[in-house]
Amino acid sequence: MSSMDHADDRGAKKELRKEHPSGWLYLTQYDAIPILVDALLDLPPNREFNKTELAAHAGVTRQTVGNYTDLLCEVELIEDVPNTSPRRYRVADSDVVRELFELNSALNSVGE
Repeated sequence: MSSMDHADDRGAKKELRKEHPSGWLYLTQYDAIPILVDALLDLPPNREFNKTELAAHAGVTRQTVGNYTDLLCEVELIEDVPNTSPRRYRVADSDVVRELFELNSALNSVGE
């Protein structure tokens, strides 16, 4: 198989992954998501925030947070705080968040 065939095969596999992404790829396909997730990992438990507060904490614009709030809710990283106006959020109490904190802890302990 020539190197060009390998390149075509890699391209096809990459496109197939994009068409049928894993949960990880679905979440991280946007450049701002890793920054927002990192900021969420840094919040105290049960800390409520609005979009402006999360943006300031993450070092991004409010518009950036607004662009991804629905996605962060969809994948159970954050949840709406009921009966708040303006709308407030908090880190979700979900398996996804627990696993994310566990992964982050494991990564932080590598090489210690």
